[in-house]
Amino acid sequence: MKMLISNSSSVPIYEQIKKSIINQILDGELKEDEALPSIRVLAQDIKISAMTIKKAYDELEAEGYLKSIQGKGTFVAPKNTELAKEQAQKDIEKYIEKIVAISNRFEICEKDVIEMFKMFYEEGL
Repeated sequence: MKMLISNSSSVPIYEQIKKSIINQILDGELKEDEALPSIRVLAQDIKISAMTIKKAYDELEAEGYLKSIQGKGTFVAPKNTELAKEQAQKDIEKYIEKIVAISNRFEICEKDVIEMFKMFYEEGL
């Protein structure tokens, strides 16, 4: 499992871990029922406190991305399409916020922005 953590980021480390795991699940790099490293092993591998890893794993389990089986470990939960769709919508909202900010800054009207969206959809991008 790949894990890039930045100590200089303003994003808390457990959030970086969560985002990394979520992205790997949504991208198909981590498959349904695939075992994740134990909390202790991952903590040693990326040199982060085991409590930080536990917090990330616990939140991912509460959000439905992971499942824990006592005595066996932590696994990728069966894919919940609604969960994946919700995450995609959150990602789209962030991009739309940026698009609106840029269009406002350069006085590009809503109609022109919508036309650009339509053009991209028609091209199938």
